[in-house]
Amino acid sequence: MTAFDDAIAVSPAGPDTFSARTHPAFGNFVGPFGGITAATIVHAIQADERSIGRPAALTLNFTGPLADGDYEIDVQPARTNNSNQHWTISVDQAGENRMTGTALFVRDRPSWASLEAQMPQVKGPHEYPVVSGHFPLRWIENYEMRFVEGPFVASAEEAGPDSTTTKWFRQLPARGWDYPGLAAAADVFGPRIFQRLGPVPAGTVTLTAYFHADAQALAAQGEFLLGTVRGLQFADGLADQHAQLWGEDGSLVATTTQLCYYKAAPQE
Repeated sequence: MTAFDDAIAVSPAGPDTFSARTHPAFGNFVGPFGGITAATIVHAIQADERSIGRPAALTLNFTGPLADGDYEIDVQPARTNNSNQHWTISVDQAGENRMTGTALFVRDRPSWASLEAQMPQVKGPHEYPVVSGHFPLRWIENYEMRFVEGPFVASAEEAGPDSTTTKWFRQLPARGWDYPGLAAAADVFGPRIFQRLGPVPAGTVTLTAYFHADAQALAAQGEFLLGTVRGLQFADGLADQHAQLWGEDGSLVATTTQLCYYKAAPQE
């Protein structure tokens, strides 16, 4: 068992409800890393005896900050068809809502397929140096990161005109990729405003992830995934960013988008 597996542990707490607890190894600026909460929610639905198939999509709306400690996850199947199942999600803590969302689970079936997206042309993961040093956020220590472009920005002086980040990363300690792990990986990039302005107040408001790899393809992945992300628009204190997660074999395992808030004075 790894810290990740401990962090996503849930236990039944009543009809439609699971109890969970934040883990200090996944601390963020305020409360836990959003990716670990997403992973816990996916794990909770998978643990529900009513669930079918595999996760295909997840949307989470962060209505309020989750504090360190216990919280509850309410998951309900809104409708189940032959090939898909729709879930509603609510996360509550201390009697207040902290998150709403939906999930789509599917039974895979053979069909015509085509991949239009192109994997970035990069060298293998071991051709890039491992990011080392002291990290101010605990959750980062659970990943080995090797940046191709767009490394961490620690100050306004290091910021630039391009918000793109491309990096190889793997889980520490090593564990096979599964859907909770992939849900967490959808949030490993940080708000793109940091690349443009340096550290400013910012955080995720809503996140959506699409899981393209079926269970067999996901289990066959190596330790590393290649993630690439870019912001598209920064305006009115909101910024969206879109990312792709690729396997070493060139398969697109997931795509994700999120909308972040930020606080920065208008340009004069």
